[in-house]
Amino acid sequence: MRAMILAAGRGERLRPLTDQTPKPLLEVGGKPLIEHHLEKLANAGFREVVINLDHLGDMIRGTLGDGSRWGLTIHYSPEPAGALGTGGGIARALPLLGDAPFAIINGDVFSHYPLARLRAIKCDQAHLVLVPNPAHNPNGDFALSGGYVSAEGQPLLTFSGISVYHPRFFSAATSGSFSVVPMLQAAMAAQSVTGELFRGDWYDIGTIERLDALRGHLKQQLNQF
Repeated sequence: MRAMILAAGRGERLRPLTDQTPKPLLEVGGKPLIEHHLEKLANAGFREVVINLDHLGDMIRGTLGDGSRWGLTIHYSPEPAGALGTGGGIARALPLLGDAPFAIINGDVFSHYPLARLRAIKCDQAHLVLVPNPAHNPNGDFALSGGYVSAEGQPLLTFSGISVYHPRFFSAATSGSFSVVPMLQAAMAAQSVTGELFRGDWYDIGTIERLDALRGHLKQQLNQF
């Protein structure tokens, strides 16, 4: 199984930090956020990773190189200025992702989810990892019942930004910029999206406040040893 890290976003809510540093290279726990993802993917048995690039993408490529220091091969998927959104970015990278199901990780989340679990998922369309609702998303995104994800129902949980897709999920996708969410909602209506609930540590660093919260959490953990 290959994995893709979504790293093309501008990080508007993290400005001015992201004016000079792309969001995936912001430091948490003594290293760029994206390096945490690469280490965990390598430890989980992944060997090929795709990273999409737009805002300050050359800095990401220059920092990570070919991935060999983690025992990985990194393939880059450059996008036009303004990026292509979650759906468009994945669709553009499909030739690099192969014919088998692949894992997707949002570049602006941090989690202790055991990524090796993704490699065992039997995915025919899409599989989402959900988490309990954080303070910044109290109303949640999707419901989970009987192993299937739906757009309606109770309780609503938060999408973690960690998922698995089969390439056929994007068979009808067009080129250009678009979100994957409408496609997911349509597949949910056909009961084609499976899912699971993860209750462990998970952070979305979409704002400076949430980035600082993660940094504080990791510092506290370090001080306990």
